[in-house]
Parts: sequence; C-alpha cells; structure tokens
Amino acid sequence: MDIGPNIDNSAQQPQQDGYHESRLERYSTILNMVLQGLPLGEMLNALVLLIEAQKIGTKASVLLLSEDGKRLLSGAAPNLPDAYNQAINGLEIGPEIGSCGAAAFLGERVIVDDMDTHPNWLQYKEILIDCGLKACWSEPIKDSENKVLGTFGMYYDTQKTPTEQDLILIQEAARLASLAIERSRGMHVQRLSSKIFNSLPLALVITSEDNSVLSANPVFKSLTSTYYANLKLFDVQRFLSHSPKELVDDLFEHLSRGHAWHGELRGLRTDNDIIDISLTVAVIRDSFTQQNCFAWLINDISSRKNAEQTINFQTNYDQLTGLANRKYLFQSLQVMVESNDIHHEGEHAFNLILIDIDHFKQINDTLGHDKGDLVLKLIAKRLVSAIPENVLLSRIAADEFALVLPGKMTTESLVDMVNEVTAVLDNPFSVGGQHLKLTISAGIARYPEDANKVEQILNCATQAMYNAKSRGRDGFQFFNQQIQKDAERNAELHLHLKSAISRKEFALYYQPIVNPNTGKIVKAEVLLRWQYNGQFISPDEFIPIAEESGFIVHIGEWVRTEALTALKQLQRKKLAVPLAINVSTIEFWTDDLQQRFLTYFDNKQAELGQEKLPYHLLTLEITESLMMKQQDSVSQLLIELRRRGMQISVDDFGTGYSSLSYLANFPVDQVKIDKSFIQKISSGTRHEALIEAIVSMSRALDLTIVAEGVETQNELDFIKQQDIEAVQGYFFYKPMSEEAFFELLAKQAQLN
Repeated sequence: MDIGPNIDNSAQQPQQDGYHESRLERYSTILNMVLQGLPLGEMLNALVLLIEAQKIGTKASVLLLSEDGKRLLSGAAPNLPDAYNQAINGLEIGPEIGSCGAAAFLGERVIVDDMDTHPNWLQYKEILIDCGLKACWSEPIKDSENKVLGTFGMYYDTQKTPTEQDLILIQEAARLASLAIERSRGMHVQRLSSKIFNSLPLALVITSEDNSVLSANPVFKSLTSTYYANLKLFDVQRFLSHSPKELVDDLFEHLSRGHAWHGELRGLRTDNDIIDISLTVAVIRDSFTQQNCFAWLINDISSRKNAEQTINFQTNYDQLTGLANRKYLFQSLQVMVESNDIHHEGEHAFNLILIDIDHFKQINDTLGHDKGDLVLKLIAKRLVSAIPENVLLSRIAADEFALVLPGKMTTESLVDMVNEVTAVLDNPFSVGGQHLKLTISAGIARYPEDANKVEQILNCATQAMYNAKSRGRDGFQFFNQQIQKDAERNAELHLHLKSAISRKEFALYYQPIVNPNTGKIVKAEVLLRWQYNGQFISPDEFIPIAEESGFIVHIGEWVRTEALTALKQLQRKKLAVPLAINVSTIEFWTDDLQQRFLTYFDNKQAELGQEKLPYHLLTLEITESLMMKQQDSVSQLLIELRRRGMQISVDDFGTGYSSLSYLANFPVDQVKIDKSFIQKISSGTRHEALIEAIVSMSRALDLTIVAEGVETQNELDFIKQQDIEAVQGYFFYKPMSEEAFFELLAKQAQLN
C-alpha cells in the first residue's frame, strides 16, 4: 500500500526534530492535565486539538466504549459536524460498522481511505455526503490489560491514505487517550472509594502491623473519639478487652497467618461504655512496605443484641415471674434427652418435679387477678431461694411450676427436695391485707426410669401430680405404673365416650322415691348408665371425664330427651310420676351454655306444637357448687325454669362448701339430704341433731325434703319421726331399667 511520497533525507532531520518537539508538547500537556485531575472530556478535547494542530486537515474524534461493551459514545470531536456526532453517538459496534465501530469490535486498526465506496460505510452514505467526509482512519484505544476502551479516529474531506508518520501519530494519540481515560477512571474510582469510605455507616480503620492508624473514616473517629483521641494508634487488645478470650485469640491467630476474620465481640468505647460489635478484619499486603495492613470494619450491633435479648426473654421466659417458661423447659429437657441418647450411659439422667398450687383459683376469684399475680411472684421468689443453682425452675402454666434436678437421685433426696419446697411456701403470704397459707400438690417423674421421651416424662409428672390432687392435695406422688394404667384407662374412656351416644351404649335407669309412710312411689330419679365393652362403667368414673371434656353438655341433652320420651309414654299409659334429672354444673358454666340449656326446652316445645311440655313432671337436681357461683344469670335461668313449672332440687345437700344461708337467696324448691348423713344416724345424737337442723331450716324456707340412702329400718324410723315426706334408697328400691320401672308403676296402679 502506498503510504506517501519518498522523503528527501536532507529535509528529514529538521522535520523529525519538529515532530519530537510537538510530541513532547502533547505528552507534557496531557500528563499535566492528568496530574491536575481535570475532567476526562476536557483532556480528550485538548488531545484532539493537539493532534489536529500537528496534522493539518485532520478532524479527529475520540469515542468511548459503553459499560456494556456494545456501543460507542461521544468523547471529544470539537471540529466534526454536530449532525455527524449526533448520528454516531450510541452506535453499536460490529465488524462492518464504519471505521470506529469495526476497530472497537475487532480490537485492531481500521483504515478506510475512500468512505464512498467502502462497504462499512454504505449504510451511512447520506450523512457522509451531508458532512463532506471522504476518509477515516480509526485506532482502538486499549488499557494496560489490552481491553478496548474506545477509538481514536482521524477524518478527511478527501480520499486519503496514511503515511508511516500518520500511523505513528494515530498510535500515539490512542496511547495518550488511553492514559487519560484510565487515569480519569482510576481517579473517579478513587474519589468514589473515598466517598464510600467516608460515607460508610460502619466504622472502618486501616492499620499497619504495629497498630498505627493509616486511615480512618468519620464513623470510626466518632466511635472512638473519647477513647482514642489522637487516632495515631488503634489499641486493638484494649478495645476488645471485654470480649471472650478464646474469640480474641482466634482473631489474632487468623491475622498472624494472613487470613481474614469475622465474628461478634464486645468493644470498649470508654471505661464505662461497652458495646456489642460485629467485626470483620481483612488482611492487605502493602507492596511498598512489604508488610501486612489490616482493614477493621466495625459495626455497633448493641441495639440488635438488646432486641435479641428482649425477644429471647419474651420467647423463653415468663414475663410475670422471670422464670423459664414451658417452651424453654421443653427445649432444655430435649437437649438432656438427646445428650443421653448419644452417650448411652445414662449419665444425663434427670428428675422432674411438677408443682401445682392447691385451690389457687380461689385467690383470683376472691382477691382479684392482680393479687393473684402478686402471689405468683412471691411464690417464684421463695422457690428460687430454696433450690440449688443447678436446678432449672420454670413456670409452665398459671399456677404450675416445674423443677428439673439433673443426675440420678435417691427417693429420699427427691422427697427432701419436695419437703424443702413445701417448707419455704409454708409461711403465710401477706397480700391485700390477707394472710394466705398455701399448700401444693406435686408429681415426681424420673428419666429414664419412667419414660425416655420429653413428652412422656412431662405426662408422667403431670399424672403423678393429679394423682396427688385426687388424694386430697397437700402432698406428692411418685409416678408409678398404676398411675400410668389409670391414665391410660381415662384416655381410653375419653376416646370412646363421645361415640357412646351414637353407638347406643347409654341407658337410663330409674330409682323410685317413695312416701316413707305408705311406700307409694311419688317420684323417681333418672340415673345414667354406660355399658362399654360388655361392662357397666361407674358414673363416678366417666362423669368427671365427660365434664372435663365438655361432652357432658351433649350427654345432658340426651338424658333429658330420653326422660321426656319416657314421660310421654307414661302419660299415655296414665302412669306418669315426676322425674328428677341431674344437671352438671358445667352445663350452666357460661352465659352461652345457660342460653343453650333454655333453648333446648324451647326446641322441644316447638317439636310438640300445641301439646305442652310436661314441665310440672320435671325436677332438676343441681349441686351446691352451682349455688356457690352466685351468678345472677344462673339465678335468672332457674327462676325462668320454675316459672314454666319445673322444680329445682339441691342434690347431696350438706357435703359441699355451702351453708343453709344459700337456700334463702337461691330459687330452689327442695333439698335432698345426702346419704352420708342418713347412714350416720346410728352413730349418735349429734348426727341426728344435724339432720333435725336441716329439716327445721328447710321447712322454715318452705322447701320439701328428700332423704337419700335409706337402707335400714332404723334409718326409716328416724325419717318418719322427722316427718320427712320422701325417701330414696335400697330399703325400698334399687335403680332399675326402664322396662322394670314401667312394670313397677303398672303394678302400683293396679293395687290402687
């Protein structure tokens, strides 16, 4: 390729001297601008003008490669037409895209001496004609790693082929442009890094191996201003003096091997200001000093730690007493069980004592829940003072506490522990002007002897505790297999009780109530019987289970439905006598249940239409505990039932906590003297006097009386002397099936 005419050697030396002078000027100008940190656009613009001054007729440009490496953007082209600059700004690069687009894509020089005919420019012919451009030489601008940064282009208004000197000049221009671009970008990154360094919300300090501070951002200066005022030395050991020694040793061991480290420690801001920090340390090798430098990134996480502690307390501890809660207890037991599973040696055995405060509900009911909470706090405080440090104490329910005693312990040691707890709670609590003496019921279970799962060991202790309660409270019980059998029995009955109605396993039995003088049946008590797996289950066994589960409500409705059906049959046979039906306290426990009780009779009346419900033949037998509730809603419900014609009888009177004064304020019609009083008549005159007092008071209140449990002639004679109008007991009749009861009434009718 012809690169220009031959040059006369005699004229070459002065020309080269001029070139070197201009070259020195270009380098000096660009380097000065770089050192001054002038904007990139200003430096590139100066470079273009210097090249254009060196090569008359040249119009130069610098295009910069976009960040994504796909387009060319205007850098500097002060003497090219604006229309052309606008047309190529944002031009996508490619092997056949003009001169600069191809040079940027290929990474090599592209010379086009005739733009009118060159295939790379055919699609841009119109803009070339408008701008009068004929030739374009483009040199890729590359960085120190040989990556393309952009292009340096030289344009001419005539067809032109470069000389060797032209090629040297365009290479030089590209190198100077590269210097300006790299330096400008480096300074931009440096300035950006400096801004980031100073704007970080975290403390950052860079130190040498002797802990000299090489650089520190404002947050670090603020963090340590009162403790490291001169900021010449960062005493790391002192700063971390309140951190765990093993973590600090691990930190410096990593740094000594040139490894980074990250973890959470405690930092000393001042002698009285210790903060929680997240610390990241990077090791940087200084090529100038050939020593390690350390970048310490410190984040104050005290607020987060405080929040974590608050959340941890709320999650794992009881807010009222400050003791561990049920969740924490369960997790702790799980850890102990899993540790035991790993070692298979049983050395992680433990003992669980479950403590329930007897009759605590009465404190809340009489003194109020605020006083009840105060009592619980005082209990917790006393318990903490009584137990060894290695014992976990937790509050797992309203008035239930648990002690976990690690290791194998003798029966005597466990009994001693319970006695110590009992003793520390024995002194009365003074609350709200009252002196309260508390007792406890405790259940003791041992791991792994009694169970080998957390849920099971908790169940064992719970069963033992309830067993202690059933034995009269104020005592303790060790878990044993009989308790387990009883619990399994209760679970079995509980499971099958709900299907007893649908399986038609329930039946009603009737025990006649008679006139003591004539023996005539004047009423009958309806009794529920359950035949399960071919055996009758005692009501004393299954009724408490039904009440605890709430299923007693459905059972009660079934009993009343069956009793009403029996009454209708007796009415048709003209054999009807009043029926007394027991009502569980649970059926009146809430306002909703009370409304449900009344709605039941309303629905039955709706089923009968014009026929009236035989309210006058129904007596509801309630317990003294219902009267003790003293709820206006209960009283109003009973008043409504009496208004409809039913009678209200107090069953087993005298065995509960009530007094005769309740009778004066509660809507009742009858009392049933409990059989325990009747059966003690022969024991002495004091028991006779007690019955006489009940009879006298009842008559004064215009109440009828039924004596239960009459079994002997002596008992009957005494009842007659008191002129009690009705008796019930084995002396006359035992409970009988519906069929037998109907036959008995029929025989009585025939005799009459």
